Order: sequence, then structure tokens, then C-alpha cells
Amino acid sequence: MKSSATLTTGFIGLGAMGAPMAHNLYQAGYLAAAWNRSRRRLDAFLCEHSLAAAASPAAVAERARVLFTCVSADADLLEVVEQLLPGLQDGAVLIDCSTVSRAAAVAAADKVAAYGGDFLDAPVSGGVEGARTGTLAMMVGGDPQTLGQVRPVLEAVAGRVTHMGPVGSGQATKAVNQIMAAGINQAVTEALAFAEAQGLPLDKVIDVVGSGAAGNWFLDHRGRSMVERRFAPGFKVSLHHKDLQICQQMAQQFGVSLPVVEMTLIHYRRLMEAGFGDEDISALFRQKSALFK
Repeated sequence: MKSSATLTTGFIGLGAMGAPMAHNLYQAGYLAAAWNRSRRRLDAFLCEHSLAAAASPAAVAERARVLFTCVSADADLLEVVEQLLPGLQDGAVLIDCSTVSRAAAVAAADKVAAYGGDFLDAPVSGGVEGARTGTLAMMVGGDPQTLGQVRPVLEAVAGRVTHMGPVGSGQATKAVNQIMAAGINQAVTEALAFAEAQGLPLDKVIDVVGSGAAGNWFLDHRGRSMVERRFAPGFKVSLHHKDLQICQQMAQQFGVSLPVVEMTLIHYRRLMEAGFGDEDISALFRQKSALFK
């Protein structure tokens, strides 16, 4: 295991994405401290990694010059930032990998700057698989020089790191990703439900369609599991619903309604009301297949 004293890293938020990302930082020799709101998740992580428990976000900030956050929503990010600021080292860099609004990213950056630190909004795409294998696509907003300083750390968790512009640009790019993911989910689940209704062999459909112009990551990675009615996340319906609400709000600033976003929000809400909010977004296949009953 290699080490880098100048890039000592702390991680806050050990959820489905955060824990494997933190693990990859540990394996690369960068991780010095970790914290999670749920003590159960933190204890599970510490059982597998030789780290001393950090009592708070501020304690993580005291031990690390580079800080990662990976939380669920705007309010969570801003709360965690407030909690870590008392321990923030001068010149520290906070890298937020959450999916939040552009406004929340800018607000967090302002708070960090007031304490002498730098901020990068760096949301990721690639799902739990990408987090585990360190092959995530990372879209970064912030100062390019700051990005250059911490790039070795980012490359421990992501296969592609792309600078998109000033703070907030990473989140704007992630919104693009989430809109596109919603459309792909709608198309793939609807098409496979149609194929099922036609009595076609779905394994062969997935193979032949996936090798042509309609091939895509979602079909490759979720096609077989969804037609077998297996919906382990992945990416939870409830989280994508939250992300699409952010996209909806951003579009409303232009007086625009995005049909794919609006339709998917309705469908996800129905899944959540039926108790499927913690399933993978491929659970949309439940609704699509029901259309043909």
C-alpha cells in the first residue's frame, strides 16, 4: 500500500457509493479518517479497515487535508459542511461527490472558502459497480489548479475525471446524466415489457438488441436482472426521484417542463408508494410489464 502525506484524505458518508469509494482510497494509501452519521455503517467500515474512529466531521477534517463528502441531499451536505468547518485545515480541499443542486454546491463552496479552504463539486456516475471497481466517471466543478493538486486522489476512485467549469458545473453535468438515465430507464423497461408480452425469449432479445444501435450500459447491466424480477440496487428509485426533482427545479428556472423528467417522477412516486423505493431503478419494469396484463 502506497502513502502520500500531502494528500491525506478523510471520507464522510459511507453509504452504498461512499463505502466502496472510501475503501479504494484506503487501498491506495490515502485514507486517514472516516465518519458516517449512522454508527452501524461506520463500525462496519472500521472493522475492515485499520483506522481510528473519528467522532465527528470536524475530527475528520483535523486529520486530513483532502476531504470527501458523499451524502444524499442539499440539506445533508450543508449540515455536514457546517459540522466539519471547525476542524478544517488551512488550504484544505473539500470534494463533494453527492448529487445535490447547483445552488447547494455554490453555498457549500462559499462556506469552505470563508474558512480558507477550496471546494470541488465532483458528482459521479457508474453505480455501485463503478464505485467498487474504481471506474466511476467524475464530473468536476471548481478551480482547475485545485483539481490538478488532488487529481491523484480522485484517480483512486474514478476511471475518468473531467473538469467541467466553475463550482456548480459538476452538479449541472450530473443533472444532464440523470435526465438521460431516466429516459434510458423508460425506454429499456418499456421495450423489454413489450418483448415479454410478445412471447419472445428475453435473454436472446437482450443479446441481439444490446449488440446493435439500441445497446447501452443499462440494458447490459440491468436487463437480465429486471426480467428475472431481481431489483437489488444499484441505484435506488428514491434517490433517482430526488435527483430528478433537482433537475425539475433547474428546468423551471427557464420556465421549461421536461416530459421525460415529469413522467419518470410520476412513475417513481408510484413505485415508492407501493413500497419499492429502495429497489433499483430497473424496478420500473414492474409498472411497464403490468401494462400488458
